[in-house]
Amino acid sequence: MKWLNFILILFPFILLAQVEEVGVITDSVAIESNPFTADIALDSKNPLKASLYSAVLPGLGQVYNERYWKIPIVWGALGTGIGFTLYYNDLKNKYREAFIAELNGEEHQYSGILDAQRLGSIQDDMRRNRDYAIAITILVYALNVIDATVDAHLYEIRKDKDLSVDPLAFADPMTGETHLGLSLKLDL
Repeated sequence: MKWLNFILILFPFILLAQVEEVGVITDSVAIESNPFTADIALDSKNPLKASLYSAVLPGLGQVYNERYWKIPIVWGALGTGIGFTLYYNDLKNKYREAFIAELNGEEHQYSGILDAQRLGSIQDDMRRNRDYAIAITILVYALNVIDATVDAHLYEIRKDKDLSVDPLAFADPMTGETHLGLSLKLDL
């Protein structure tokens, strides 16, 4: 049985070793351009370049892809994330200073209002909120790079005259209600 397995494993290699090379005959044929096909020169964008641009300066990949309306969205989302991060970091530092002052028995702005346990709890909450704001800001930054990359990949399709996706509004003949949708047009 082992010999049979050994032969079956080697059998394909033995067959390949028996192939003789036959001379190849070449012929040249001149083919004129086919009138039924058209050379379509579509503009294209380099996805790697768009990714790098967006990674270096958020929104620059959108400029490269000619999607200018996305720049305020990217900058607004990143600015909001950075703003919340700084806000919660300042609050954390303020409560931390009050917490340390409470532990040392010194006066602080929350003296007699909040005890050390409550100050420590609020400080932890502000740290957690700051960390969430940092995570969301990093996520928005990553989505900015991903958006630029995907837009660069889809740039050819967006500029193609034969394929388009357009918004569509139509009235239902039975109820008379207006419905919104998307229309996919493919010209052959």
